[in-house]
Amino acid sequence: MFLANIATHALSHVPTVATWVFQEAQVGWDPVSLWRQMGILAKIVVVILFIMSGWSIGVMIDRAMAFSAARKQSRAFAPAVAGALREGKIDEAIKVAERNKKSHLAKVVTAGLQEFKAHGDSSDIPGEQIEASKRALERAEAIVHAELKRGLGGLATIGSTAPFVGLFGTVVGILNAFKEISTQKATGLGAVAGGISEALVTTAIGLFVAIPAVMMFNYFTGKVEAFDVEMDNSSSELIDYFLKRRSVRR
Repeated sequence: MFLANIATHALSHVPTVATWVFQEAQVGWDPVSLWRQMGILAKIVVVILFIMSGWSIGVMIDRAMAFSAARKQSRAFAPAVAGALREGKIDEAIKVAERNKKSHLAKVVTAGLQEFKAHGDSSDIPGEQIEASKRALERAEAIVHAELKRGLGGLATIGSTAPFVGLFGTVVGILNAFKEISTQKATGLGAVAGGISEALVTTAIGLFVAIPAVMMFNYFTGKVEAFDVEMDNSSSELIDYFLKRRSVRR
């Protein structure tokens, strides 16, 4: 009974205490108020984080559009070039590849076909011609791989460093809170609310920037690996085609 009376008495004073706390803090929680309450260092941290966020979003959009175009054109390119090579029309296969310049497969296959054709279309296909085509395919794969990964390094950097940039803002906010305690000679919530809000906001923004960047970096890396497998398979199939063509002519 005694404990029940204490609990009832405490709960009756909760609204009063809450009102006093928020009145003492006098902190606005809308974005504009939070921005105005921040110190110069915290504002610099937030600006840096928004720049990093804009950069990462730009990379995401660019890679998503590039990968979508590569996938779409490759689906149209693969059967068309296969039909041309089946009929022995290398020039037609090259033209098909040149019409699909955004396709990762077309870029690789074009390099191999052009190198093969550059050595002449004689009745005898020497091994050097096939080796030269193989090296051209390997060079094209390396170039296309680098093009596909363009911007992903920056995305990884943003994903790994954004939390630490936000953590720096957290440290600055905590230091400002202690500074206010020292200045006002008070330890109430009103003395530390501004610094604590800085710390929490910068931490939240840092995580908000980092988490999508890490997720999309892993997603795009998986896409690049899948494209690498497709390019390897296309290169192997093209070399097999050259070898079969050589054996038939013999």
